[in-house]
Amino acid sequence: MIIDSHAHLVPPELIEEIKDVSLNFPSIEVISSDKGVSFSFSKNKSTRPISHKLSDIQERINWMDKQNIDMQVVGGWVDMFGYQIPAEEGIIWSKMINRHLKTFSDKSNSRFLSLATLPMQDGKAAAMVLDDAHKQGFKGVMIGTQPKGVGGVLDDPSLTPFWESADKNRSILFIHPMFDSGDPRVEDYGMNNAVGRITDTIIAISRIIYSGHIERYRNARIVIGMGGAGLPYIIGRLIHNFNLHKDTLFDPRFALSNMYYDTVIHDPSVLSFLIEQVGYERVMLGSDMPFPIGDLEPMSILHNLENEQRLSILGKTTKKLFSL
Repeated sequence: MIIDSHAHLVPPELIEEIKDVSLNFPSIEVISSDKGVSFSFSKNKSTRPISHKLSDIQERINWMDKQNIDMQVVGGWVDMFGYQIPAEEGIIWSKMINRHLKTFSDKSNSRFLSLATLPMQDGKAAAMVLDDAHKQGFKGVMIGTQPKGVGGVLDDPSLTPFWESADKNRSILFIHPMFDSGDPRVEDYGMNNAVGRITDTIIAISRIIYSGHIERYRNARIVIGMGGAGLPYIIGRLIHNFNLHKDTLFDPRFALSNMYYDTVIHDPSVLSFLIEQVGYERVMLGSDMPFPIGDLEPMSILHNLENEQRLSILGKTTKKLFSL
């Protein structure tokens, strides 16, 4: 079984329901145009429109068949997670998204495995929705790097109930960068995708490494996209900083060896370095489909690997992680 461990999807039925119930969410403005549906959360700047490719299911299946991909792990679309809205609205919003993602994957004849979303603006709300998601049969969630909007941090003490729930449920946590990294310097030249998502992830994950969250809540299984987003390549600096502050920081070597990574790094030599740092058993095939910055021919990056490594990355590790 070949499994794409990193993709995004917005079920068409979810878009239609949002249009019907939009008045039930006073903090969300639904903006319809000829380019699609976009959102403004709590009067913040609007998201990008939902791409046609996010909800074109037949086109996605055709692509999967062409790439010989048997199953795809799909999270929602990070832009529409809505971390800026009040927690009570966020609970209802997240549950609506989750209901459609679960229904979609349940009807897919095992072609798709959905990750839930959470109201990460509030730790107790996130914990409640996470508990509920596991009761419904979700194996894990996709969450953004910046809860509560730009500048939010995953080691915020108010998120402790969420981390406790993730540890208790042995949740798979795919931690995904936000489109708006919060740094205006990357808003030109397409750098939001090329650079901003990398720096956003490095900062978010480094915080939960040094704060001890990865050790303290070690039953939660954390997945980092983009081959670890640069973390394996700055491990020397992370360790050196740890050695300077051992009385207050936690060990980055433990953290990196206990997370999972995808292959969306576009360079076989970089993939080889990632494998050298974390072990091939921690790496899973990924595409970031349907976004152009992703790898829409994801198996091509594996051609230099030994057969045992290829088989593990193509599906063995993902099957084990998700207990398939």
